[in-house]
Amino acid sequence: MNKKFIMLFMAVLLAVFTAACGSNSAAPATQTSGAGASTDATKAPEAAKESEEITIKHKLGEAKLKKNPQTVVAFDYGVLDSLDKLGIEVTGVAQSSVPPYLEKFKDAKYKNIGSLKEPDFEKINAMKPDVIFISGRQQDAYEELNKIAPTIFLGVDTSKYMESFTENMKTLGTIFGKEAQVDEELAKINDSIKQLNEKATASGKNALIILANEGKISAYSAGSRFGILHDVFGFTPVDKNIEVSTHGQSVSFEYVAEKDPDYLFVVDRDGAIATNKDAVSPAKKVIENDLIKNTKAFKNGNIIYLDSNYWYLSGGGLVSTANMADEVLKDIK
Repeated sequence: MNKKFIMLFMAVLLAVFTAACGSNSAAPATQTSGAGASTDATKAPEAAKESEEITIKHKLGEAKLKKNPQTVVAFDYGVLDSLDKLGIEVTGVAQSSVPPYLEKFKDAKYKNIGSLKEPDFEKINAMKPDVIFISGRQQDAYEELNKIAPTIFLGVDTSKYMESFTENMKTLGTIFGKEAQVDEELAKINDSIKQLNEKATASGKNALIILANEGKISAYSAGSRFGILHDVFGFTPVDKNIEVSTHGQSVSFEYVAEKDPDYLFVVDRDGAIATNKDAVSPAKKVIENDLIKNTKAFKNGNIIYLDSNYWYLSGGGLVSTANMADEVLKDIK
């Protein structure tokens, strides 16, 4: 009897031991389940990042918005070409003056938000945008636009062009989580500019940049609207006393002949804003008159007609700034 009792006791003890081992062997399955929960936990910060609120300080104030805004309105064409370069979808665009290199934004899939100087507030409000990007041409409308959605001024400060441009692009990178791509594009642009600056400086040649507008011309100095030619690209100004202004200093063809620049760069406003390009007389017919034909720039084939789509309509974008540098680099000797 005692022997049977002992045998029964041993059997029960063995069963308990086996169950305990089985429980331990199941532990990894529980751990695997835990790993799955960890993956979900990893997703949580990503979702939080999508809804993260950020504050952007700019020239006209500051804007609080969620990271990676979805409904984007862009008035400035430099910002627009940058967003396009970065693969960011835009909802609203000022379509009336869109330059040819951004022609795709004239498609009906994009909302027309008015002209560069006259925003369609009602239409913009109906879009319920998450963010609105503006520059100098919309500066007076800032307060009204900012009532509709966080509005960010990303115009370029021409007195410190590259610093301002770089800051603007990094702001876009921060807002849309494109920091690495922005840095990569900026590195390419800076490399081109370095080559251009070295070439321009080594040439020892001076230059004058003018805007042609309805038969009249205006000259621009370092630190002005087109001052990047001198401040960044490295050309010595033929006249250091030109007034610094957005619209330039009105000058005559006699003035250009008297200054006799080695290089004459021309921005054609008429060609940039004309709705019927074929009806516009090319700036070349106005510029290359008898007075200009006596300059070194003309005699040496150094009158360069810049692409007004980049220089006048946009500028300050990843695409436009890159093309502005490449264009001049290609044309100088």
